Amino acid sequence: MKQIFALLMCVALALTSCGEDMDDNALSNANINFKFSHTWDNTLINSSNLTTQTLTNENGENINITRIRYLISKLQLVNSSGTTFTFDGYKFTDLENEDTYNFTPENNSIPTGTYTLKFVWGFNEEDNIDGAYLDLNSASWNWPAMLGGGYHFLQFDGMYNVDTTPSPFNYHNGTARVSVGNFEQNFAIIELETPLNITKNATINVNMNISEFFKNPNTWDLNVLDTPLMPNYNAQKMMQENVMSVFNVEGITQ
Repeated sequence: MKQIFALLMCVALALTSCGEDMDDNALSNANINFKFSHTWDNTLINSSNLTTQTLTNENGENINITRIRYLISKLQLVNSSGTTFTFDGYKFTDLENEDTYNFTPENNSIPTGTYTLKFVWGFNEEDNIDGAYLDLNSASWNWPAMLGGGYHFLQFDGMYNVDTTPSPFNYHNGTARVSVGNFEQNFAIIELETPLNITKNATINVNMNISEFFKNPNTWDLNVLDTPLMPNYNAQKMMQENVMSVFNVEGITQ
């Protein structure tokens, strides 16, 4: 009888131990969301003032924005040991629609720990497949086949010299055409070094500073580079360089 009682106690302890391990594992994971805000330096830009705010770029031109849409993909969190957790899907943002500012991946559970954020501006060569994404096709997001095909990374449109002689600009970014039939991938890998100490379910707050498209490292002169820029190889490579400073991590909400 004593042997049976001891055996039952061992089984009970084992089950309790397993339950505790499962709880510990559950507690050691966190669900991740992303929240994007958009500014022009210190001025918040959203759907309420996107088309009404007059802004001054680094070159001194006064501009009004009519549209900003952009795409990022392959969002990743990299921990201190170099292990990478990749989130499925891509994020297509239209500043006129605030519902598109945030992103919740389907596979959004990761171990708690300290991470940095990394993502692709646009699509990389593997994912930039002509006509492959129905939602982007319906959004008229395609990049012309004669310029390399695939999809836009950015559509940034507006008027400049609005205080003198208003003229349109179309700052569109995508695959760079070197010459007829010769194309160069033009995506950028954005690595944000701000450490993120994730201890529980968290929202990572990321800011896009739109003014950086016009100033770092290339000061943009809209009087020279306004439209058309899509077939302009040098303009496309300058955009690729300038996007590297556009994003920053503002912290996390837990």
